[in-house]
Amino acid sequence: MALYTKEEALAYHELPRPGKIEILPTKSCATQKDLSMAYSPGVAEACRAIHADPALAARYTGRSNLVGVISNGTAVLGLGNIGPAAGKPVMEGKGVLFKMFADIDVFDIELAETDPEKICAVVKALEPTFGGINLEDIKAPECFYIEETLKKEMHIPVFHDDQHGTAVITGAGFLNACEITGRTPDACKVVISGAGAAAIACANFYVALGVARENIFMFDSKGLIHQGRTDLNPYKARYAQPSSCTLAEAMRGADMFLGLSVKGLISRDMVKSMAKAPVLFACANPDPEITFEDAKAASPDCIMGTGRTDYPNQINNVSGFPFLFRGALDVGATEINEAMKIAAARALAALAKEPVPESVSQAYEGKSFSFGPDYIIPKPLDPRIIEWETPAVAQAAMDTGVATRPIADMEAYRRSLVARVRAAHARAKALADSYK
Repeated sequence: MALYTKEEALAYHELPRPGKIEILPTKSCATQKDLSMAYSPGVAEACRAIHADPALAARYTGRSNLVGVISNGTAVLGLGNIGPAAGKPVMEGKGVLFKMFADIDVFDIELAETDPEKICAVVKALEPTFGGINLEDIKAPECFYIEETLKKEMHIPVFHDDQHGTAVITGAGFLNACEITGRTPDACKVVISGAGAAAIACANFYVALGVARENIFMFDSKGLIHQGRTDLNPYKARYAQPSSCTLAEAMRGADMFLGLSVKGLISRDMVKSMAKAPVLFACANPDPEITFEDAKAASPDCIMGTGRTDYPNQINNVSGFPFLFRGALDVGATEINEAMKIAAARALAALAKEPVPESVSQAYEGKSFSFGPDYIIPKPLDPRIIEWETPAVAQAAMDTGVATRPIADMEAYRRSLVARVRAAHARAKALADSYK
């Protein structure tokens, strides 16, 4: 049953003022002195300081807490190529999630451009404005080139969440599923339905976690990615198997299935043919590649996750990107590297093993949660995620040499994160109440 009507959703976006975000000053502007410091002539002092030492922009401006959410609307989740203007509500929504989960400010920028070279030029020119770039809803394979180019040419984190967010969350679930079922990643056979941005990033991440590349069987709309095909881009070709087979054949004996494709693709018989206690992440939304009920009927001991909130083990990117960026911004990281993503996944996996507080249960209609097949990933509304994931990301940035502002006291930093998000929630609530 839907939680809202079409009319309610449209009213939510329109009233009491259009859109979901606004920009407010953080300093008083009530007196002549305030105005003279906010702008002319007092602002010159900050300008001179930054001109002498560009790193001081983190102290005297909001740059170090500002992320650019940038899209051209060519691959909006569930909607396809709807263009930049129609994609703007999604980008504003992304800004809301950044703010409410990690107190990160966002400018959403929708580009009327599809040429990858031109997109790279535009985004690169914006580097003085932002502490980080979140690329969003840009279609493959262009998104791979754009991210790779910008990561090489910019000195701030560039992160395509459609790729890496799904990889981090499913990676965390995969690690815990392996532990529960007595597997090790290096011995797992993985079947992936879908060969877009998220699917390829997930495959890359699983390899980083220990899965053998030759044990990954990836399917696109034309079938298995294999060496006999002449239509493969370099990103797909990396996972080309020596010869072709059907999806049903590939599923035989598979330890894990990841679906990032279309509903109803997987049958009960396919699940029955998988290894004992198989892992299935069926993420097609709103209807997965196989329903939870059918998967459990076929293999009662399977570990199942979907993109839905009404079933166990929801795969939700909001458990990743806000906290990855929070840690990266706070240490002034020049990139979000593989070690930081792995640290995020391992932190989420570890948190799932901890006792779940009553507040989380209350947020999910009183349901209780404990580590096991139906709880391998922390719930997205678990407020402890920022305490676990963000410090792990920050520490990984420091350990790998990409942090420009290292944190000396990690425990104090952990405590400050909780207080910071609570304060952001209080400000947001006060503002929302003022519109009522």
